[in-house]
Amino acid sequence: MPGSPDTMPKGVKKLKDNKWYSALLRRRLLVALLLLIQLVAFVLTVIYSGRFYSVITTTLTVISLITALCILTTDSAGPFKLTWIFVILTVPLFGGVIYIWFKLQSHTRRFDRRLTQVRKYTSPMYSLPGEAYDPACHAAGAHMPQVRYLEKHAGFPVYDNTETEYYVSGEAKFEALKRELEKAEKYIFIEYFIIQEGVMWDAVLEILKRKAAEGVEVRVIYDDMGCFLKLPKNYAKRLRDMGIKCIVFNPFRPVFTAIQNNRDHRKIVSIDGKVAFTGGVNLADEYINACRKFGHWKDTAILLRGSAAWSLTLMFLEMWAVAGNTAEEYDRFYPGDMPALPASGYVQPYCDSPMDRENVSEQLYLSILAHAHDYVYICTPYLIIDETMSSALTLAAKSGVDVRIITPHIPDKKVVHATTRSHYNELVSAGVRIYEYSKGFIHSKTFVCDDRIATVGTANLDFRSLYLHFECGTCLYGCDSVADIKQDFLDTLPSCIEMTPDQFKLTSRNRLLRAILRLYSPLM
Repeated sequence: MPGSPDTMPKGVKKLKDNKWYSALLRRRLLVALLLLIQLVAFVLTVIYSGRFYSVITTTLTVISLITALCILTTDSAGPFKLTWIFVILTVPLFGGVIYIWFKLQSHTRRFDRRLTQVRKYTSPMYSLPGEAYDPACHAAGAHMPQVRYLEKHAGFPVYDNTETEYYVSGEAKFEALKRELEKAEKYIFIEYFIIQEGVMWDAVLEILKRKAAEGVEVRVIYDDMGCFLKLPKNYAKRLRDMGIKCIVFNPFRPVFTAIQNNRDHRKIVSIDGKVAFTGGVNLADEYINACRKFGHWKDTAILLRGSAAWSLTLMFLEMWAVAGNTAEEYDRFYPGDMPALPASGYVQPYCDSPMDRENVSEQLYLSILAHAHDYVYICTPYLIIDETMSSALTLAAKSGVDVRIITPHIPDKKVVHATTRSHYNELVSAGVRIYEYSKGFIHSKTFVCDDRIATVGTANLDFRSLYLHFECGTCLYGCDSVADIKQDFLDTLPSCIEMTPDQFKLTSRNRLLRAILRLYSPLM
């Protein structure tokens, strides 16, 4: 019987039997209880303030009104402004205070300052002699808008002398990852949003323990929110006891705080600064279909071998310094000049931070759409976009560009999936072709355009990825992998259902529900 103990994958069965499973459950319940107590205490304090009740309510209402006016003058994205103003209108007594609480927290500003200081030191190191490629020396033609943007405004150079390997599944990435980890001589850096004990992580951890015992420096960063329901509270200490250095990014605390919104959604592996991985695949069993929660899991990843791997290495070291509040000797990890490789095209890794004013992933996606001539094929697990992205997609389609998007048919989050579907009508009406992966859940985050440019990374087409999370990716120009990414998209289409107006006609009730979901989508 599917899901029975005898047929469950080893990793899932192990999770159920683990001695810390009950402790993990208690941790979740305790956090929920503490959050509820704080909320109830706040409301009761205001409501039962005796003779000061009318003064307090009037004051809070005025604060909400002033806050709403201030929100209109900020440089935040339009949907965030609209959502916050609607929250204030809905709960005028508390809305303004909640917004101020979120925006004026000192630890958020401290994190921002640390990141700015680290980036000032590391930025020149991305272009160490002999590694970065000077685009001015090459007539890159249609590539140049994206190259210039990522180089001049985001600070990430483009590299030659880099081989790329594209993986069409988590299973393929898993096998390649194990092979490359075995070759490590100096260091292994691993940074993931989700790590969970099971077939995949247990196999990786076995290699990491052995390499650490051999003298290889092994470091791991995982996001506490991403692993909150996956790992026990003391898991970082367990890794340290194995000889593996570990930092938990932004540890979750049961208090209402804005910093909990900013998660490390990146997936990076760097091996000796010579080989690096990124893409959508986390280190958990559903990503390799060792267990199936939402049907077949379709995901992708990319390997960089050569000069561009140094860029992802620096990104990891930056996060290690910021999250751990440590000083780093970046120079000692530099792998030196790379031997000449039989590489095609150019590679430009990049990352995206919610702490600055540069929405790198969003701007890159918009640039690709704006400069497309023939086609843009997109895979994304979520399609929760603002007017700017919607206009770019529809304008490209109306201009004769073949714009196609694949999203999941089986959702991992029903509310989020309903919000994704709420965008279908306007996009399809403009000529965008949307497909749902009928076999299960597609987690790939890829763009491919005109046989010349592609991206593989961690950023979804949703508000969290584009505005709130730390993300990363790789832009490919004229590489052999560009053709592989296109072919993977075309090979996936037969397993998809094309969405037509007849398939997503909405009743008035559903239309109202999805309008509400879209209104609150920036906070999802």
